[in-house]
Amino acid sequence: MKHGLLMLAALTALSATPVLAETAQQNRMKECNAQASGKSGDERKAFMSGCLKGDSPAVAASGKELTPQQQRMRDCNAEAKGKTGDARKKFMSSCLKGKS
Repeated sequence: MKHGLLMLAALTALSATPVLAETAQQNRMKECNAQASGKSGDERKAFMSGCLKGDSPAVAASGKELTPQQQRMRDCNAEAKGKTGDARKKFMSSCLKGKS
């Protein structure tokens, strides 16, 4: 009887897989895919390629246009790739103030 209960407990523990949070790339793929609705073939392929690289039109996940501040944040963030730590903080501060 104990063996059966241990086996049941082990199976229950194994079947309860944790739900992982989506990565930034998965979120971007979801947003781009939603924005690409209605497109097909080469047009969709070109749009998805640009969107996944960050070249898509300034449209938020809600389908609304981004505010100028949101667009500036997106642009500055794209320019800051490769920068880390204090250098990134300094660059982002300057960029968001329009001094980059």
